[in-house]
Amino acid sequence: MDAHNTSASCAPSGDDLKLRNRLSESRSPYVRAHMHNPVAWQMWGPKAIELAKQSNRLIFISIGYAACHWCHVMERESFENEEVAKLLNDNFIPIKIDREERPDVDRIYMNYVQATTGSGGWPLNAFITPGLQPIFGGTYWPGPGSTMAMGEHIGFVGILKKIRDVWRDQQQRCLDSAKEITAQLREFAEDGNISRKDGAAHEGLDLDLLDEAYEHFKGKYDQRYAGFGSAPKFPTPSNLQFLLKLSQYPKAVTEVLGAKDCTHAKDMVLATLDAMNKGGIHDQIGNGFARYSVTKDWSLPHFEKMLYDQTQLLPVYLDAYLMTKIPQHLSAVYDIATYLTSPPMHAESGGFFSSEDADSLYRPNDAEKREGAFYVWTLKEFQDILGDRDAEILAKYYNVKDEGNVAPEHDAHDELINQNVLAITKKCADLAKQFGLSEEEVDKTLSEGRQKLLEHRNKERPRPSLDDKIVVSWNGLAIGALARTAAALSSQDSARSKEYLAAAEKAAAFLQKQLYNPISKTLIRVYREGPGDAPGFADDYAYLISGLISLYEATFNDTYLQWADDLQQTQLKLFWDTQHLGFFSTPEDQKDLIMRLKDGMDNAEPGTNGVSAQNLDRLGALLEDEEYSKKARDTASAFEAEIMQHPFLFPSMMDAVVVGKLGIRHTVITGEGQKVEEWLKRYRQRPAGLGTVSRVGKGKGEWLSKRNALVRSMDAGKEGVMVCEGGSCRDALSMDMGSVGDAVPLL
Repeated sequence: MDAHNTSASCAPSGDDLKLRNRLSESRSPYVRAHMHNPVAWQMWGPKAIELAKQSNRLIFISIGYAACHWCHVMERESFENEEVAKLLNDNFIPIKIDREERPDVDRIYMNYVQATTGSGGWPLNAFITPGLQPIFGGTYWPGPGSTMAMGEHIGFVGILKKIRDVWRDQQQRCLDSAKEITAQLREFAEDGNISRKDGAAHEGLDLDLLDEAYEHFKGKYDQRYAGFGSAPKFPTPSNLQFLLKLSQYPKAVTEVLGAKDCTHAKDMVLATLDAMNKGGIHDQIGNGFARYSVTKDWSLPHFEKMLYDQTQLLPVYLDAYLMTKIPQHLSAVYDIATYLTSPPMHAESGGFFSSEDADSLYRPNDAEKREGAFYVWTLKEFQDILGDRDAEILAKYYNVKDEGNVAPEHDAHDELINQNVLAITKKCADLAKQFGLSEEEVDKTLSEGRQKLLEHRNKERPRPSLDDKIVVSWNGLAIGALARTAAALSSQDSARSKEYLAAAEKAAAFLQKQLYNPISKTLIRVYREGPGDAPGFADDYAYLISGLISLYEATFNDTYLQWADDLQQTQLKLFWDTQHLGFFSTPEDQKDLIMRLKDGMDNAEPGTNGVSAQNLDRLGALLEDEEYSKKARDTASAFEAEIMQHPFLFPSMMDAVVVGKLGIRHTVITGEGQKVEEWLKRYRQRPAGLGTVSRVGKGKGEWLSKRNALVRSMDAGKEGVMVCEGGSCRDALSMDMGSVGDAVPLL
C-alpha cells in the first residue's frame, strides 16, 4: 500500500479507548527507555493483540535496540512529541519491541519492509492489522521539525494521518491488501522450504560452490581500502571466516579453487583485518570494535559496540594471527578478549552484556547526548592532555586535525564539528624520521599518550549507556570465541589463557543456572533482573551448542559435551522441519506470529541453520552419531536451491558442503605423556578448519565413552592420538610427527 495515495483528514478513530504507557513492566533497557514518552506504548503479546482486535485499531510496532543511533533520533523527534503521541494514542495500538528479545517478530516485519522498500534497518516501523498482517512499513521517518525531512518525502506525522484515514475509510481494501501482502511475504520468506517442495530431487552440493562464493567476494573486494563493497562497510565476520578457511580445508578444496585463489582469499581478509584494526571502527584508546563504518575507508563508525560483533571478530583475528604470527593480529585478539572479559561488558554474575550505545553525554552536566561523544577528540584536548610535543606526535599518528577529520556530509546532526575520530594513519618509522627521534622513543610516546587519553576519557566523560541484557545466543558465541582463544594461547600466554577460559566457563555456568531448565532441557532467551518471558529460539540453541563444543575441546570436561548433546536433542525436537528439513527459528507453539521462518543466510550474525549444520557434524563426529550426521546433510539440503543460486549468502553453510563431500575426522587423545601433549599443543596453534578432538583417560571421558562405542573400545590408559573416520581409527603417533598435520585435520 502506498501511503502517498490515501486521503488526509483529521478525525480520531471514534472509540473510547484510553491507553496508558505500560513499558515500566518491561525489563528491556531499550523498551524501558521509552516508558516516559507521551506515546502510550504497549508491550508485545496477547494482551495488546487482543486490545487491537477489540478496538478494531491498526497496531503500530516500532522495533529497535538500545545501541541504535537512529532509534534515539526518532524517539527525540517523534515519540517525545505531543502531536505524534496524540495521533498514535487516539488511532492505533502502539507497541515498542526490543529486537534482541524478539528477533522472530523483527525478522517477519523486516522481511516485509525489505521486500516492499528494497532496504531495511532500525528503527523498524510497521503498521499491521489486528490479525498481525502488515500493510505499510519503513525504517526511520523524520519527525516534526526534523532537519532530515527533504523535498517531497513524507514525514512521520503525514504517514500517521494517511494510514489512519485509509484504515477508517477503506478498511476492507486494507484487509484485502494485507492478506495479499502476507501471501507474498510467505513466498518471499520461503528460504529453506523450496528445495524439497513437490518431491524435488536432491541434486547435492558440490565443492564448486566454494569457488563461486569466493569469486563473488573477489569481485566485491575494495582494492584500495580493503573490505567488501562500498560505504557503509560492515565487517561481516562470517564472510571473513569462510575466506580464511579456504586454505585450511582438505586438499581437495584447494584443488578445486587453486592454491593461488586460496592464498588471495586469505590475503583479502588479512588486509581487511589490518584496515579495520587501524581504522576508526576500532576504539584506538580503549578496546573493542564499533558496529560498522559509515565510510569506505573504515575511518568513521557508527559508534555502538555490539557483543555479537566482538565474539565473531575474536576468532577471525585469532586465525589471522595463527596463520601469520603478525603481532598486530595478536594485539587485536588481546584487545577484543580484554573488552569481553572486563567491565562494563562482563557481568559479575558471569554472563556477557549485549551492547554499548553510540550516543552519550560529552560532559556529565550536558543536557543532550550526541553520537560518538565518548570517543572523539579535538586537537586542543590533545594539547591540553598531552602537552604540545606529544600532542603533535599523537595527532600525526591518529590523523587529528585542528578543523576535525569528519566530513560535513557524514555529520547529519552537526555533532562532530571540529571533532576527530582516531585512526592510525602513520607508521612509527615515519614519525621517528619526521620528529628526529628513535622508533623506541616514538613508541614510548604513543604508549604513554594513549594511556593518558584513556585515563582522561574514563575520568571526565560519561560512558555510553549499557544494555545489560544477557542474551543466550550471543553468550554462546562469546563462550566459543574465548574458549578457542584460551586453547590456542595456552602454551604462549598461560595467564591470559586461564583468564579467558575462566570467563567462558563462568558464563556457561550462569546460563545453565539461570536460563536452562534441566527437566525440560529448554532455554529462556534473555536474563535481566531475572529470566525473561521469551523462550529460547533456534539461534540460542545453535550458538550455545557451538560454544559448548568449543568449551569442551578446550577443557575436555565431559559435562559441556553432554549439555551440548542435550541441547541438540531439544533443538531437533522444537525446531526441526519434518516436511522440508532444516530448522525453523521459532517453536511450533509460538502464538503471536503469522509465520514460521528459517534463518539460513549469514548477516550480522551467522545463519542459524549454517551453525546448526556445523554443530551436527561436530557432534556426529565426536559421538559417532549417524543420526546427527544425517541431520547435518539434511540441513544443508533444505537450502540447496538457495545455496546453488547464491552461495556467497551462505558462508557458514560451506563447512557442511565440504563435510558432505569429504567427511570429517574425530581425533581422540588417549592416555598421558609428552608425545600427546606436544601433539595437542601443535593442534591448538593451528587456524580453524574441520575436525573435532576429544580426550579420554585419567578422569576424562567417562560420559563420552558411554555415549560413543568407538571411544569405549579404546585403551584409555595408553598414550595415543587416534584419528577416527568412517567407523575406524588409526594411531597418528605411530606415524612420523611431520605427517601429523596431514593426518589430522584442524579444529
